[in-house]
Amino acid sequence: MSTGRLESFSDGVIAVIITIMVLELKAPLGTSLDALRPLLPVFLTYVLSFAYLGIYWNNHHHLLKAVKDVTGRVMWSNLILLFWLSLVPFFTGWLGENHNAPWPTALYGVDLLMAAISYYMLQRAIVCQHGHGSKLAESIGSDFKGVLSILLYMMGILCAPFVQWISDLLYVLVAVMWVIPDRRTRVVHDKS
Repeated sequence: MSTGRLESFSDGVIAVIITIMVLELKAPLGTSLDALRPLLPVFLTYVLSFAYLGIYWNNHHHLLKAVKDVTGRVMWSNLILLFWLSLVPFFTGWLGENHNAPWPTALYGVDLLMAAISYYMLQRAIVCQHGHGSKLAESIGSDFKGVLSILLYMMGILCAPFVQWISDLLYVLVAVMWVIPDRRTRVVHDKS
């Protein structure tokens, strides 16, 4: 399979995920600005989830541009990532409707954690394919930002039963860390 085909499939899945997520947003019943107030948590959760999907889409694009050939391991790692991303609309809706509840906050974090681990697995599968001495492996290095993200998600999940706003803050912090695309893989495919 070509990297273009894998990238196109992944782009399509992410586009569908975003579409499902936006279709879950409901318009307020009233016509005043006060009618929007109860929907603010739903909207903010949507914005955060949209940012996450955009971050994954962008970094996924740059990562796949560094791939020479798609192997079965890369395909399955990519599919696992898409599985966890496909659950984002469900957990976004649940958290948005129950923004101060421990379980929706924790399980939103679990979904983010599993997507991060899956992306890490995809990166490792690609690095293994290219070799640990490849330009890609060197550019990714120890993946400090990826490992830190996983640790922050775990902290957010552990805080959820006690103080949900700390969990929310940690989830936002990770998104802010990743808003700037991962330039490590961009450098590799720009030099190719």
